[in-house]
Amino acid sequence: MIQSARDICSSRGLRLTPVRAKVLELLTQSHVPLGAYDVLDQLALAGFRSQPPVAYRALDFLVVNGLAHRIEKLNAFVACTHADSGHSPVFMICGHCQRVAETTAQTKRSVFDQTAREIGFDIRNTVIELEGLCSECQQDKA
Repeated sequence: MIQSARDICSSRGLRLTPVRAKVLELLTQSHVPLGAYDVLDQLALAGFRSQPPVAYRALDFLVVNGLAHRIEKLNAFVACTHADSGHSPVFMICGHCQRVAETTAQTKRSVFDQTAREIGFDIRNTVIELEGLCSECQQDKA
């Protein structure tokens, strides 16, 4: 995923700095979304400056450029699994273990697009967050 991010940044004339690459690596390796202060703590352990703006700037760059997403419900971040395509993400968030699965929405054929067309609204970005229980947590509760 890091090499893919490097290729994307190179093709767009962007710079994937060591801090940005490390933050993306942390997000990629985590099994749950990471908050900004979690990222900051892990950056400090990896020898990077431990000032909040360092983490926030790196996260902002990754989100703005489609390499990561902010999960609003959790106020946390995940690496984008479809960074090479413009897409409308759908996040399935386990309410028990906080793991997040990402898939994409087909907004051009969705009920959202139909309703938007009816009222003359042009959808530019869609992010859907669904909360439930992942299969592992469902089995644990059984």
